[in-house]
Amino acid sequence: MAENDAFTVDVSRPNERLDRYLAEIYPQCSRGEIQRLLGEGCIQVNGRPPKPSQSPRCGDLIQVRWPAPKSTAVSAQDIPLDVLFEDADLLVLNKPPDIVVHPSAGHEDGTLVNALLHHCEGELSGIGGVQRPGIVHRLDLETSGCLVIAKNDHSHRELQDQFALRRVEKIYQCLACGYPEPPEGEIRTLIARHASHRKKMAVVEDNRIGARPAWTSYRILERLRSTSFIECRLHTGRTHQIRVHLQHLGNPVLGDEVYGNRTSLRVQEETGFVAPRQLLHARRLAFRHPRTGVWREFDAPLPEDFKQALATLRPAGAEA
Repeated sequence: MAENDAFTVDVSRPNERLDRYLAEIYPQCSRGEIQRLLGEGCIQVNGRPPKPSQSPRCGDLIQVRWPAPKSTAVSAQDIPLDVLFEDADLLVLNKPPDIVVHPSAGHEDGTLVNALLHHCEGELSGIGGVQRPGIVHRLDLETSGCLVIAKNDHSHRELQDQFALRRVEKIYQCLACGYPEPPEGEIRTLIARHASHRKKMAVVEDNRIGARPAWTSYRILERLRSTSFIECRLHTGRTHQIRVHLQHLGNPVLGDEVYGNRTSLRVQEETGFVAPRQLLHARRLAFRHPRTGVWREFDAPLPEDFKQALATLRPAGAEA
């Protein structure tokens, strides 16, 4: 059965097309996917099919019917995996920045789950259901790095408990716009769903329904041209936490079109460098093995596009 969504436009956008506006509201969908949904009649404005070129007006009721997955079964696909570790209980992968973790609207195949079904030949935890077998936690589409996968239900539950109780070490590296002040510190805020952009998160001051504490430590590893190479340690695991917290500091992740598009464009004007994606990488993941209890640490090397960005943004004469 299709999933339905509805919201009311809070501010008129007379100079913006509806398809572009909806692509901003639903950043997991491309503008082309939004146009396809409009063409298929899955989106209505005030109960009628709209034109992609019409402008959102304050008070418009927008209803979205997300198409149901084509099949409840997810097919196995022979997609290469970068395996950092594997045994009978789990895998740790170095996720590339161009693959979705599990099937969703607009990404019915070609996902990490499709690859895992082929690689593991059915030996995956079933707790996540047929759409998310073995998936203990997720990384955004454009985020690369360490991801742990459970091969059985025992491992899945044990790992989930460690994540929930904050017993997992999660260290990320990123390129951020500008230079955070101070160069090393902690960000402790409440994070909740954005008031008007429902697929975004935001720092909030009040303890509204759904607001949850979020805690990130950070330090600058290297000052680059108009940017910083930063290491972040996650003490909590909120949706988009690093991206939201660095935006809150005024130093969003370079290439993040959702939380830092304007700032990234300013860096582009100053340096000539065009970020290929949001340059955020899950560098280290550490936890106790769910069966042996031994503390294990896993490191994922930076992908090539990230290393190239570092090399390009280093000041002339600077050493790596």
